Amino acid sequence: MSTLQQQAKALGDPTRHAIFQYIADAGDGVDVAELTEHFGFNHNAIRQHLAKLVDADLVTESPAPVTGRGRPKLIYRVSPSTESRWGVAGPYERLSWLLTEIVRSGETPVEVGRRAIERQHLGSPTPDRDPIDALVAEMERSGFEPTVRRRGDQVDIVLGTCPFASTAQIDPDTVCNLHLGMAYGVAELVDGLVIDELVPHDPRRANCRLRCHVARSAAE
Repeated sequence: MSTLQQQAKALGDPTRHAIFQYIADAGDGVDVAELTEHFGFNHNAIRQHLAKLVDADLVTESPAPVTGRGRPKLIYRVSPSTESRWGVAGPYERLSWLLTEIVRSGETPVEVGRRAIERQHLGSPTPDRDPIDALVAEMERSGFEPTVRRRGDQVDIVLGTCPFASTAQIDPDTVCNLHLGMAYGVAELVDGLVIDELVPHDPRRANCRLRCHVARSAAE
């Protein structure tokens, strides 16, 4: 069965489609408890629906940051690779919007990327959130598959995938600066996050490094 067929089958169930749409509308990721409360089903029923969505590559599953004892809860977001045919914007549709804005406005890719994050989180700044967690979550949502490497005060966010790889091969400066602008946008939403630089790599191999640190006053 092709991915498209599997996705169509997964969304053919009305309840599962409603769960998918709820996750898409939420934007910042939801957990099982929130879905259980909203839909009025038990946890097991919600988890079964989520498993189908994850298997169809419609939704991603990742652990939330550890805040205490016990196993961290799982957070669900719409997969960045999900195509616009299912009612959400696919990665290249989002890229086309950003590139159009660069041409229309005459502004730099960095500024357009920064403003895209500002619009996405308009009215919902999160100054109390862990700065690195906030940056990682945004990179996950955008499809970069980030991992964190710490060296003292310096933090490298290794971007395991470039969601715009084919375009980045043609115009790496524009695409990379869009990504850098997105990081700046996150830094404006949380306290203490300082973006130092983006170290680009071959987009076909990914693993670009977004270097940053947390200001000491915010870390203490």
